[in-house]
This record gives sequence, structure tokens and C-alpha cells, in this order.
Amino acid sequence: MLHGWGMSLGWIIGLLVLVAIIWLISQAFTKGGQPIEKKKPALDILKERYARGEIDKQEFETRKKDLL
Repeated sequence: MLHGWGMSLGWIIGLLVLVAIIWLISQAFTKGGQPIEKKKPALDILKERYARGEIDKQEFETRKKDLL
């Protein structure tokens, strides 16, 4: 009867190890609990800054020219 418990315990421990490995892998692809964002292209960031009014049209055009 003790032998049956040992096999069940081994199966449970194996399952726990598998869950821990999956959790560690998922943590590797997140940053601080938040999904890691892909970096935006510089031109998109420049357009956003212009749209928010952080830079004027002249600066936008100058930086856009530098990027392209």
C-alpha cells in the first residue's frame, strides 16, 4: 500500500516541476508582470510627439529627414 502512495507522490511532484518550468518560461517573456512591448520605429515615435504637440512642424520635418 505504501508503494502506491510513492508513485502518486512522484507523479504529483513531476506535475509541480512541469508547472514551475512553464511559469519560469512565461516570466522570461514578461517584464515586471507586464508583457514586453516591441520597440516602435523611430518615425512612429516622432509622429506621436508631433501629434501631441511636443515638437513643431519644422522640428518634425528636420528629424523626419534625418531618419529617412
